[in-house]
Amino acid sequence: ISICRDLPNIEVITFSVNGISDLEPLNQCQNLSELYLRKNNIASLNELFYLKNLPRLRVLWLSENPCCGSDPHRYRMTVLRNLPSLQKLDNQAVTEEELSQALLDGEEITAPPARRNVENGCPESTTSSAAESTTETESELLNFRLEETNKIREELGMKPVPRDKFSSFSPREADCNRKKRNNVLNAILLLMKELDAEGLEIVQQTVGRRLQAFRKKELQEE
Repeated sequence: ISICRDLPNIEVITFSVNGISDLEPLNQCQNLSELYLRKNNIASLNELFYLKNLPRLRVLWLSENPCCGSDPHRYRMTVLRNLPSLQKLDNQAVTEEELSQALLDGEEITAPPARRNVENGCPESTTSSAAESTTETESELLNFRLEETNKIREELGMKPVPRDKFSSFSPREADCNRKKRNNVLNAILLLMKELDAEGLEIVQQTVGRRLQAFRKKELQEE
């Protein structure tokens, strides 16, 4: 997520299921309009402090993070009090009545959370990830990751991965490497939005050469 510091013009960010705990790198993304952070490790609603000065933010998906707590009403009211420009929160439209109620029931956030020692990325071995703490089955998590992976591949002009070939990516094995791989893919997509036509053509040519090399390797293995 630290790459966002270098992308002030980015408009849409999708970082679901990535072990993210700190939103500070987003506070310079002044053109950000949609932010998807479902199922991460965001522990405190004070992280919203870094989103309060983003004038164009209209869509936020923050559900299934530890910061949501056990009181859905308090959580939603606090988010809307601090981000009153939102039009949709957790895939649910925001109403004028909710915005008025948020002034009464929501908690105003005036300072960032206390700085932590654990950085974004792969958690320490003694720390449970958000995905591990949920009751979601391995099959459901695998399907979710397959869907997100294929969305990224589609944007890159690549063929989707068949379900039978994706089964080797077990949610329990190489979790850290998988998160790093997803972060690299997300970073590539973010950077592509910053490129002009000439830059995109260079990327297309490079991807084409890489695909040819992979296909040649697959034929040799067969």
